[in-house]
Amino acid sequence: MAERSDEAMRAWAYLARVAEPPCAPVARLVAELGAVEAAGAIRGRLVPAGHEAVLAATEARADSDRAAADLEAASRMGARLVSPEDEEWPGWPLLALGRSGTGSRDGEPLALWVRGPHRLDEVASESVAVVGARAASSYGESVAGRLAGELCDRGWAVMSGGAFGIDGAAHRASLLAGGRTTAVLASGIDRAYPTAHARLLSEIADRGLLVSEYPPGTTAAKHRFITRNRLVAALSEAVVVVEAGRRSGAANTAAWARGLGRPVGAFPGPVTSAASVGCHRLIADDLAQLVFNTDTVVSMVRPDGGGDPGRGCERDTDGLSEDQRRVHDAIPGRGAATIDEIAYASGVGVGMVRSALAAMEVAGLVRGDGGGWRLA
Repeated sequence: MAERSDEAMRAWAYLARVAEPPCAPVARLVAELGAVEAAGAIRGRLVPAGHEAVLAATEARADSDRAAADLEAASRMGARLVSPEDEEWPGWPLLALGRSGTGSRDGEPLALWVRGPHRLDEVASESVAVVGARAASSYGESVAGRLAGELCDRGWAVMSGGAFGIDGAAHRASLLAGGRTTAVLASGIDRAYPTAHARLLSEIADRGLLVSEYPPGTTAAKHRFITRNRLVAALSEAVVVVEAGRRSGAANTAAWARGLGRPVGAFPGPVTSAASVGCHRLIADDLAQLVFNTDTVVSMVRPDGGGDPGRGCERDTDGLSEDQRRVHDAIPGRGAATIDEIAYASGVGVGMVRSALAAMEVAGLVRGDGGGWRLA
């Protein structure tokens, strides 16, 4: 991470608090002037022509500069303020924010408070969000736990919101699997919300990541949960809704994901369950793909077959060349096929088929069976 001057760090901390995020007028001022000059202009109440909206957006907090105290509070708990000037800033995942046309609350964050041992940009590029109802059923918690654990086993990270129900089940299963999990908070990273999850959030901070757009000391509020949902969607490769009621924050996160171009999946549940009404509606209205296990989720995230981000278990066929893979795929799952049949099905010449089969036989992937070949 590139070193920032104390002046720059204080400027970013001041800007992160001076307006309720996201704040497009402040973001535009920072883009034009840079963080240090923008912070000075807001403190002095003298902004360039065309940026008058900044004065109204920052009127309530401009005179309260708590930057040094916020940075000290973060430092005490081992947290950091990550800005667009830092190497771990997830610039590409966040780029879609502000361009989605979702509404007035869709802008990029100015900066993010982060607590945990992993790089935010790396985790964001490998995360699947698992979200759902707070009042989850035992079925929903079981599904969320199994999905999160298996995603971690395959090398994915799991993103959620730290709440009761599906969120908590996904976080706990990720930790149990030894995987990485991120909780995006609607409060400061020093505030455990809900309080009953204080121990869980502490463990996430030790082994995963806590992320918040809000400075230390900020309390949770209803509008902040809605604003937080856009970050859960933006910082993930896809969003999976496990359970959702008729009116659900998880459905809101799914809406953000669609607006940002992220795949959305939903698990079906019992038709008698109020906790699955939202999932069934998403599927019926073609707003989400129906998923029913980890394989279908991975296929949704990586429809080209590249579902393993490189940190999970390798497949036996990963080292095959393109022609060898085509030959392998042409061999039926049951029974045997002749070389001519394999050549016809794969579109690969007979000579190359023979060479591919010989190499795959040595690798233990296929075996000869009389006049044909079958999968080992």
